[in-house]
Amino acid sequence: MASRRPAKDQPASFEWTAENKTWCDAQIGKFPEGRQASAVIPFLWRGQKQEGWCSIPMMEAIARQLDMPYIRVYEVATFYTMFNLAPVGEFFVQLCGTTPCMLRGAQDLREVCKKVIGAENHVSEDGKFSWLEVECLGACCNAPMAQISTKDGDHYYEDLTPENFEELLGKLRRGEPVKAGTQNPKRHTSDPEGENTTLTDPSLYDGSRAEPLQSIPNAQPAPVE
Repeated sequence: MASRRPAKDQPASFEWTAENKTWCDAQIGKFPEGRQASAVIPFLWRGQKQEGWCSIPMMEAIARQLDMPYIRVYEVATFYTMFNLAPVGEFFVQLCGTTPCMLRGAQDLREVCKKVIGAENHVSEDGKFSWLEVECLGACCNAPMAQISTKDGDHYYEDLTPENFEELLGKLRRGEPVKAGTQNPKRHTSDPEGENTTLTDPSLYDGSRAEPLQSIPNAQPAPVE
C-alpha cells in the first residue's frame, strides 16, 4: 500500500462544535483513568464527520484531549484508510474496485468519475465531489457499487452502470434527491432480479406444517418454573 501523508495545506486550528465537545466528554468518561487513549479512533471518526477529513490540528487537539503523544494519533490516522488525510468533496465517492465489482464493470465507472469529477484524490472545481477507488465494501451481490459519503451519512449505491451512475452524480450535483441502494428497478434489495421463485408456499411460514409436540419422538415439554 502506498504511504499515506497529510495534505500540505493545513488549517490554522481545530475546534469541536459544542455538540461534539459534549459527545467527547461523555466518551472519555467511559474509560478508566489513564485509558482514555482507547477513544482515539472514535474521536478521529467524529472529527472527520465534522470536518470531512482529519487535519493535523485535529490530531493535535485529540492528542491533548486524550493525554497521549501526538505521534500516536498520527500513526492511527495514517494507518487506517477510512480516515481522509486531505479535504474531500461535499460528496465523497468511494468506488469499489475489488474483483466482483471489477468483473461487472467497475473500470467503466472509473471513467465516469474521471469525466464527471476529475482526477482521483482531487476535489472538483465546484467543491461538490472527490473520488477514490477502495477495496471491497461488502455489497458484492449487487456489484458494481460505490459508497458516497457526506457529513450526514454514508450510503451505498449498487447495480451501477455508466449511464445510471453518471445520472446519479448529476442529480447530486444539482441537489436533486437520489435513491440509495440498488439502482436496478427489477431488483429488491439484494434479491435476484424478478419475482421470487423459491420458498413461495405460504404453508412454510403460517405454522400449518408444524407437528404437535406429542408426535415428535422423545420430545419433552419445557419445565414450568
